[in-house]
Amino acid sequence: MSIFVSEPGRPIGTRLPEAFRARRVNDVTELTEGHAINPSHSEATDAEFQQAANSGRHHRALEEYGATAAAEPRAERAYLPVSMICSPALYSVPATATISNAMALMEEHGVHHLVITAEDNIAGLVDLRWLLDWLHRNRANAFDQNLVHMELPAFLTASPETDAHQLARLMLAHQLNAALVVDPNGKASGIVTSTDYLRLYASASRHEGAV
Repeated sequence: MSIFVSEPGRPIGTRLPEAFRARRVNDVTELTEGHAINPSHSEATDAEFQQAANSGRHHRALEEYGATAAAEPRAERAYLPVSMICSPALYSVPATATISNAMALMEEHGVHHLVITAEDNIAGLVDLRWLLDWLHRNRANAFDQNLVHMELPAFLTASPETDAHQLARLMLAHQLNAALVVDPNGKASGIVTSTDYLRLYASASRHEGAV
């Protein structure tokens, strides 16, 4: 159920957290500043949950969740796995693509987020607002700029079993409006955006109104 933040960087190789590469993960405090960031690796924001996931306890938690919380409105459940609210619709472009290519793909599919890949590895996550801001600050030949030469923004990754409420707090803390859901094999399996949370709580409000 871990949540990780990958620091800004160029889309070279993989920028996934070390937990998805079978390497050591450091523990940091969820919403407060801890030790200095090591740019050579990503930090886990909830190492206790990572240990639980590795021991198989998250599977039991999911079973208990399904048995006890099925009748509750999703927004009010004490534990709500991200897999219940994330969208499986993901679109990606290689790091060699230009900003023009990326924006054209967004417009074609009506999405605001793209996964950036480097040799089939996850190398970043960008949104339309970030691209537009970059274009505003770099006007000369900006549309023809290749993503591989740019420092992409920080991005959050979570596992399907991550608690959606906790992920929302981390998105707010890092001022990010999306998080990438990554399976145990290090492959992107979905995306959670602020729109998903708006839809979730709007649905809960309709339920309360009906009652």
